[in-house]
Amino acid sequence: MAGRSSSRRRSSQYAWLVTSPLAVFAIACLTYYWLREPTWWHEWPGTVLVLGAFIVAHVSVLSVVVRRQVLLVVLNEIPLILAIYFLPPVAVILAQTVASLATQLWSRMDTTKTAYNVTKSAARTAAALVVVSSLPKIHGAGPGTWGILAAAVATATVVSWLSYAGVITAVQDRRAGQDALRAGSQTLVTAAINIVIGLVFLVALDATWWAAIPLGLLLLAMAFVLRSFSEFFRQHRTLTEVYELTQAMREEGNDGSLPDVLLSRVRTLMRAEYATLWLPAQGRHPEVLLTARVDGKGLLDISPTPGPVRERAISGGRTVPVGGRFGETAELRPYLRDGGVKDVIAVPLRSGQTTVGSLEVINRLGDAITFRDADVQVLETIAAHAAVAVENSRLVERLRYDAYHDRLTSLPNRRRMIDALGESVKVRAPGEVVAVMLFDVDGLRDVNESMGHTAGDKLLAEVAGRLRGIAGPGALVGRIGGDEFVVTLRAESAEETVRLATEMREQLRGPMVVGSLTLDVDTAAGVALHPEHGDDPDALLRRAELAANAAKALPYGVQLFHPALESRAVRRLGLAADLRRALDEGALEVHYQPKVSIKDRHLIGVECLARWQHPAHGEVSPEDFVAVAEHTGQLHRLTEVVLTAGLRHCREWAEAGRPLSIAVNLSTRTLLDPRFPDQVHELLKKHAVPAGQVTFEISEPGMLGEIERALPTLYRLRDLGVRLSVDDFGTGASSLSYLRQLPVHEVKIDDSFVQGMATDSGDLAIVRAVIGLSREFGLTVVAEGVESELTLDLLAELGCEIGQGYFFSRPLPVERLNTWMSAQTEPEETPTGEVRRLRAVG
Repeated sequence: MAGRSSSRRRSSQYAWLVTSPLAVFAIACLTYYWLREPTWWHEWPGTVLVLGAFIVAHVSVLSVVVRRQVLLVVLNEIPLILAIYFLPPVAVILAQTVASLATQLWSRMDTTKTAYNVTKSAARTAAALVVVSSLPKIHGAGPGTWGILAAAVATATVVSWLSYAGVITAVQDRRAGQDALRAGSQTLVTAAINIVIGLVFLVALDATWWAAIPLGLLLLAMAFVLRSFSEFFRQHRTLTEVYELTQAMREEGNDGSLPDVLLSRVRTLMRAEYATLWLPAQGRHPEVLLTARVDGKGLLDISPTPGPVRERAISGGRTVPVGGRFGETAELRPYLRDGGVKDVIAVPLRSGQTTVGSLEVINRLGDAITFRDADVQVLETIAAHAAVAVENSRLVERLRYDAYHDRLTSLPNRRRMIDALGESVKVRAPGEVVAVMLFDVDGLRDVNESMGHTAGDKLLAEVAGRLRGIAGPGALVGRIGGDEFVVTLRAESAEETVRLATEMREQLRGPMVVGSLTLDVDTAAGVALHPEHGDDPDALLRRAELAANAAKALPYGVQLFHPALESRAVRRLGLAADLRRALDEGALEVHYQPKVSIKDRHLIGVECLARWQHPAHGEVSPEDFVAVAEHTGQLHRLTEVVLTAGLRHCREWAEAGRPLSIAVNLSTRTLLDPRFPDQVHELLKKHAVPAGQVTFEISEPGMLGEIERALPTLYRLRDLGVRLSVDDFGTGASSLSYLRQLPVHEVKIDDSFVQGMATDSGDLAIVRAVIGLSREFGLTVVAEGVESELTLDLLAELGCEIGQGYFFSRPLPVERLNTWMSAQTEPEETPTGEVRRLRAVG
């Protein structure tokens, strides 16, 4: 409690940073006007009337909750307009100040808040009078006077609004001040309405003082109607929120989230700082103590409710409200003061004659607001519904169970698996290892997208049941992620563990029935061992996951962890900041690999390839830094750097009489960005490069499963006039029929087939089939990986148009490429203009 008191004293000191300037300003204005008009006190009858009007206005307030504070919007613009018009400035300031002081003393606020509210009222009034003094003198109640008074009162409202935001910022933080600023903006609307009403009153009273009678009656009627409407609205809102709360408890309470659903909504509905659910220990069920706090995330396992208050509610079986409006429990107020609590309502949760717990709300938000009898009735209604849900012992058991089990498969979740691993590694048996086998289900995303998440859930449940059946009695099976399952067991050795993982993976591959379909689902298995790969359960799971990711690239699908996997992952993580710096500083280079027409050996273009020479790690493979860019949101920037460099040099080559097209690789993530075509259009215009000189290469494997989502961007790129190419064709799981729905101009055969076509009849057949069918579709065929004269001759016989590979040139920096073009090519006139023809080939 000492820390809490210290925090309050510190807040008070910061509040004076705003209060003091306001006080100095108000006193200076009061002194100035007093000296200018020392006989102001002759208007004391009017001053007394305005003082009463100000007091009434201060009592009639609207409250706006801002985090842990309440913004009090004082509706005194009407008497302020009349006071400025009819009374001397000194009388206006003093009447406003005395009225504010009286209401603050009546509300029993602490000294700091009283001082702030009083000085704020005086300062806002002084600010309004300063505006009036700086404008032409008021004559009559005509339109000119309306404008002057409206400007003055609007200034007072703004001063009040900004000073409130300032004091909230001083005592809490900038974010709270911003919240207060936004919440207080509605006072401008209220002030505008009050200004209009005040001007109407002014015109009426200026015409005859007898107008005060009907105007007073009108005000009373309006106050009565507004109060009645406010009360009706409050009751309606409370009933609605109570109904929504009971519905939420009925719909969501069965999945173990009852405390979250109940406490967060109760705290909001009751406008409380804390809401607490307490359930005593019963048999094998431990005590439950959970609290929702106004500015906290999640639930706390503590409660500020004083023990004697809860004990009386539980022992007496009835509601115990303690606070300024509840005199019958005045003997409990010392316990509140000792705990730094303003007020509390504790309602027992009853099932028949048995008390099963309590529901409590603590500290109604706002120093001037406390819980009322109506709040007690609302909380009792909520508690009656909550008791029905909490009383059921099976629900309590489910709350415990769900904390450690996956809802879909009923398998232990990550938390339970980590705890179990922690216990397993403590027991070391000679000649045994603790094995962690992680199985990553392949193709779950395709099932979810094609058949819906219900089918995906059924597939996961089937995998869980099958894995539980084949794991054996000594194994623990759990689900730790969306498509990740873990099996932990004791084995004789690493070799035995890998053999078991391989057998389990083969048994999992059997057909699985999902709905009306029979699916053959594959998995990748990663294996980590204790003590060889660590003692920490989290580290073992992480290393098994790294091994499973590596296993996806293996034909047999099982990988034992080794340190190189983790070092590569850590290296990639460490490269993220370096990559961002390299992009900002232009440290990435773009190399260019020539593309040559096979028939006549003309140099027709280049492929733009990013290269990164890291100052510490040396050359970073494109696979690594592209993966880093994808996972850190820097891929868009990387693509922009490569495309910009390519367009710039494309323009330079054209101006030098060496026109070349450029090709740039695109990731599927880039194609899913609807802004990318517009960026391409702007870059083409900026560098004055014809769209037909640019080819975008999209990897076939990366495009699988994303074709439908990528089609709109592909069509927009085609409409711009750029060429589109399917890269790495033949390595994906798609058929050539995909070419019929893609708006592409070119197919690029993967180098793994081209390099082997001279010695492998299978690769040769694949290349022949791709070239033949692509030509039927009217597509250009590019062969990458050309490394020999024999391969080049075979491609020419098959009718392949373009080649690319080390036989022509490796990827080169632009300076070396220009030198290579000068040394290895010569100009040749063609019907379409001058082109560069290779000297070294043919």
